[in-house]
Amino acid sequence: MIAKKVKESRIVNTAQVLSCDLNNYNTLFGGVLMKKLDDAATLSARRHSRVKECVTASTDSIDFLCPIHQTDSVCVESFVTYTGRTSMEIFCKVIAEDIMTGERRIAATAFLTFVALDESKKPVEVPGVVPETEEEKFLYDTGKERAEMRKLRRKKSKELAGYISLEKPWDNDKEME
Repeated sequence: MIAKKVKESRIVNTAQVLSCDLNNYNTLFGGVLMKKLDDAATLSARRHSRVKECVTASTDSIDFLCPIHQTDSVCVESFVTYTGRTSMEIFCKVIAEDIMTGERRIAATAFLTFVALDESKKPVEVPGVVPETEEEKFLYDTGKERAEMRKLRRKKSKELAGYISLEKPWDNDKEME
């Protein structure tokens, strides 16, 4: 399978911030931004793998670095930075731009992992990735370490799941009294 350049998976989506997207602090709801990130990352994964369906396997982190206001535009840029056999790490950066002044700032960053699926919903092999810019090379060179941390976190999450109750709290009235 031939590796693809990072830029082949790049998605850029810019939108205005609407009043319905604001929280009680008059800044963009985190959940609204999370949806924008997942949407862009999904397209990057599908563009890279050229399959009908890619699913989110994990969201490592979303780091909110500064608030996004209604006077800002919000630009989400995503691209594949690192691949495993069937998984793709997608980096997303969020650039807020004050429409009145033109000042731009990094408002958030995130790493998401996607798996490409075939028609039977089974994971399929994905192409490798070829970084070209300094930013792409840095993200690629640090990708293996993030992938290892992801595997460890997933193992710990599975261990935790073994201790989590499936009981409905309201069915344990006697214990609550």
